[in-house]
Amino acid sequence: MCDLIESQPAEKISKMKKLRRTLSESFSRIALKKEDSSFDEICVTKMSTRNCPGVDSVIKPLDTIPEDKKVRVQRTQSTFDPFEKPATQVKRVHSENNACINFKSSSSGKESPKVRRHSSPSSPTSPKFGKADSYEKLEKLGEGSYATVYKGKSKVNGKLVALKVIRLQEEEGTPFTAIREASLLKGLKHANIVLLHDIIHTKETLTLVFEYVHTDLCQYMDKHPGGLHPDNVKLFLFQLLRGLSYIHQRYILHRDLKPQNLLISDTGELKLADFGLARAKSVPSHTYSNEVVTLWYRPPDVLLGSTEYSTCLDMWGVGCIFVEMIQGVAAFPGMKDIQDQLERIFLVLGTPNEDTWPGVSSLPHFKPERFTLYSSKNLRQAWNKLSYVNHAEDLASKLLQCFPKNRLSAPAALNHEYFSDLPPRLWELTDMSSVFTVPNVRLQPEVGESMRAFGKNNSYGKSLSNSKH
Repeated sequence: MCDLIESQPAEKISKMKKLRRTLSESFSRIALKKEDSSFDEICVTKMSTRNCPGVDSVIKPLDTIPEDKKVRVQRTQSTFDPFEKPATQVKRVHSENNACINFKSSSSGKESPKVRRHSSPSSPTSPKFGKADSYEKLEKLGEGSYATVYKGKSKVNGKLVALKVIRLQEEEGTPFTAIREASLLKGLKHANIVLLHDIIHTKETLTLVFEYVHTDLCQYMDKHPGGLHPDNVKLFLFQLLRGLSYIHQRYILHRDLKPQNLLISDTGELKLADFGLARAKSVPSHTYSNEVVTLWYRPPDVLLGSTEYSTCLDMWGVGCIFVEMIQGVAAFPGMKDIQDQLERIFLVLGTPNEDTWPGVSSLPHFKPERFTLYSSKNLRQAWNKLSYVNHAEDLASKLLQCFPKNRLSAPAALNHEYFSDLPPRLWELTDMSSVFTVPNVRLQPEVGESMRAFGKNNSYGKSLSNSKH
């Protein structure tokens, strides 16, 4: 009995030793080795603040990190949390598009360098796009029934801007013309189209933030009466056609071409502006309103009630503006009504009939008995200065055609002989390149006044605020 009693504790002790040995070997196999405690590197992709301001860096999930780069965790029974890293163990390396975060396991106790903080647009205190307080109003430029335009300064990039503040009526909401202008301009990026920087929408106002341009073609011609320098007319017309060709290729009609809507920078760059009446045109054309285009620049087909038109609508306005720049007076300055406007057109181009304009008799407002019968004339008889410039009369005559389908398109006009003496590189420019980046292309001084003068008097605000918004 005694031998049996003494053997039981010995057997129990042997089993305990085996269990202890087994546990010990198990823990040693999963313990983190000393050489594996070196720091591992996890790359972090930082979203560009130029495209997405205010967006923080995004760490890639662990399943996108290669196996040899994953952080290994020591499995012990301590209270250590492997996903909780002390601030002293983080080292940030900044670059423009990415940053790397290095995790280092160290028992030296030395404090790592402090994290450098860089200011960025994501900072809560920095100005952001889409916020009214990101722009400082400097002075009022003009005021109309629907909008007020201010010269302003952007706190985001420090540039001058034009702030077109459209007042919203609670019962009417946002004017559809403002919505149309904003939606179209957001997608148009061209050196000869005014740039829309930002849109700010509040309960009381809708503010369109444009690049600041010093004056417009109307004001420029007022300062230089009697017609512009022939070389400057050519450069202005080339830029106008260049901008129109760009939007027409995207099936967009401006529908309100006039000198007030053509902005001129201090370097002479022309920019199409005020797209409040513009329309994205589908193919084939739909029926549109005939209440478009300021009277002096409205084509005869629209004056006669046509509601089906295409890019030829804008090309009539180009012809009128071309003549006005050369001659120094409006081509067809109607003083009374639509009847008077049509009479002025027919006096030069001839009263239309079915032979010269197929389909004219079916237009709503065409009443042959109401119009005097005129025969067509050479344009130089009405505007003598067209004869002073090579090919100017021919180009004007191909733009000012009563029959819409006979009018020259913008791309075709750009290749007219009138522009043959311009540098060939002008036709090779990218959309966002100015014509003045080509060597020896520059404006000439106008007769009697320095080029500097027109940049000081700003009519940009007036043309914007008086638009039909």
